[in-house]
Amino acid sequence: MDIRAIDHIELFVGDARQAAFYFDRAVGFQLRGQGGPETGLADQRSLLLSQGDVRMVLTTGLTAEHPASRYVQRHGDGVAVVALEVDDAAGAYAELVRRGAVGVTPPTTFTGADAEVVTAEVEGFGDVLHRLVSRHGDRGEFLPGAVEMTPPDDGGGKLLVEIDHLAVCVPTGQLGETVRHYREVFGFAEVFAEHVEVAGQAMNSTVVQSPSGRVTLVLLEPDRSRRRGQLDAFLDQHAGAGVQHLGLRTDDIVTAVATLAERGVRFAGTPASYYDALEARVGPVDAPLDRLRDLGVLVDRDHAGQLLQIFTESMHVRRTLFLELIERRGARTFGSGNIKALYEAKERELAAAGTTVAAPTPQEVRT
Repeated sequence: MDIRAIDHIELFVGDARQAAFYFDRAVGFQLRGQGGPETGLADQRSLLLSQGDVRMVLTTGLTAEHPASRYVQRHGDGVAVVALEVDDAAGAYAELVRRGAVGVTPPTTFTGADAEVVTAEVEGFGDVLHRLVSRHGDRGEFLPGAVEMTPPDDGGGKLLVEIDHLAVCVPTGQLGETVRHYREVFGFAEVFAEHVEVAGQAMNSTVVQSPSGRVTLVLLEPDRSRRRGQLDAFLDQHAGAGVQHLGLRTDDIVTAVATLAERGVRFAGTPASYYDALEARVGPVDAPLDRLRDLGVLVDRDHAGQLLQIFTESMHVRRTLFLELIERRGARTFGSGNIKALYEAKERELAAAGTTVAAPTPQEVRT
C-alpha cells in the first residue's frame, strides 16, 4: 500500500454553486468539471475546481437522505472526504480493512475512452472519509463518465501550489487513539508533537505524515484542564471532530495575500507590535517588514528555516473551516511559535494604551 499524495478533497456544502463562486472569484480556483444526475451521480450536484496541484470537489445533496445533506445538517459546510492517491485502490482498500479500517464503499471503476479510475472509501476521523484513488491513462480525466470536464482557463496565474497540510481537531482524549490509528492502519509516521499553552489555554498537537511526505495531518485536541478556547469552539460549532483548516502552500505569500485581499478574502488581523520584536525572535526576514505588517503575514522559524503564514477568517456561517496560506523557506513545522508571539504582542499594545482586559484567546488576538 503506497499512499503517494492527496488526490483531492471534497467539501459537502449547502450550495455548491455559491461555494464555487467564492473559491473561483476570491481564492482563484477554476471550474474544471461538473457532474450530477445527468452524468450518473445520483441525487447530488458536484463541481470540480482546481488551482496548481490542488483539486477540490464541492458537493451538494439534492435529497434529504443524501450523505452530503446529512453532513451539512450536522456539521455545516466542511471537508467530508480526503482522497488519497495510491497505485492500486482495490488492493489498498483490502489491506486497510485487514489492518482495522472500517470499509464504507468497496472498489468502483470509472472507465472512459482514455482513462480508468478506481476508487474505494474507508472511514478516517469523525465523519470524514478517506477515498482511495488509482488513476491509469489520461490523468486529465477526473472521474470518467461521472464528471464532465471543462477546458482550463489559462488566465490569472496560479497563486496556490498544493495542499501543505490539513489541521484536524478531535475531542479531548481522542488524540492518542487517532494517532495510533494513522500509524498502525495507514502506515503514517509521527513526525512532531508538542503541548502549547498560552493565556490560560492549552492544546496538544501531533503531526502524522505518509511515508511519501506528501500527506500531512496536524492533529489537535484541546486541553480541558485549561480555559476553553478556539478548539473547543470549533468542536461545539462543528458538532465533533473535523478539518479545522486547510493549509495551502504558495511560493509567494506576499503576492498571494495581496491578490486575495483585493478579491475580497478577509484575513485574520495581526497586532502591529507583533512586528516590533519579529527579527529578534526569528532572525532576518527576506521580505520587507513594512509589507508583512501591512498584510498581517506571520513569520516563524524552526531548525530547518523560516515559514511565512496567514489565516483567513472562516467563510462559513458556523465560523468553522478556514484557510491558511503558507510559504516554506526551509521550515518543516507549522508556526506554533506565533501563538505565543501574537498574545505577547497584544499584551504590549494593551499595556501601552493603559488598558487592562481579560486575557484574549489566540483567535481573539488574530482578529
